[in-house]
Amino acid sequence: MRFNIFALLTCLMILPTMSNADDTADTKSIYGLNEQVYIADIDMNMSAKLDTGAKTASLSARDIKRFKRDGQPWVRFYLALDEAHERAFELPLARISKIKRRSGDYDPEEDKSYTPRPVVKMAVCMGKTLRTIEVNLTDRSTFQYPFLLGSNALKKFNALIDPSLKYSAGDPRCDTQNTTTAFAE
Repeated sequence: MRFNIFALLTCLMILPTMSNADDTADTKSIYGLNEQVYIADIDMNMSAKLDTGAKTASLSARDIKRFKRDGQPWVRFYLALDEAHERAFELPLARISKIKRRSGDYDPEEDKSYTPRPVVKMAVCMGKTLRTIEVNLTDRSTFQYPFLLGSNALKKFNALIDPSLKYSAGDPRCDTQNTTTAFAE
């Protein structure tokens, strides 16, 4: 009987340490409402808004054109930022997303309650974390932040958002040497 109690107590003492080991994979990082990010595919730092109410990430782009390269769908775009950006970027097209239109954007004659947007995959660094995420391209030049990270991307960053904080992750500091940039020739 004494052995069974000792074995039970030993198991109960070991069990919490075993579950903590599994929890380290789920460690969350706390980010503020806004963070600095580095987007390796366009070799640029910029401010981003972290928005749990949005599903996808969005980058401010203009003159977005789809085309084929070696039979595969690609997209060419220019950044739609305040400062002049004359460089075109080209990336493989991952998919086309359907973004719900707001009530002010809805045109009953078009009979569409969504806006189609091209989606590309981009390597994004926030703090010390580098993730490849899906980003839709749209003109965000009327918004304060050219880059928006939605809930899908925030899940990949294992993020907890504290809206009372801003730029809590500091400057991006990821090793992005194995990432390629996609500039048009």
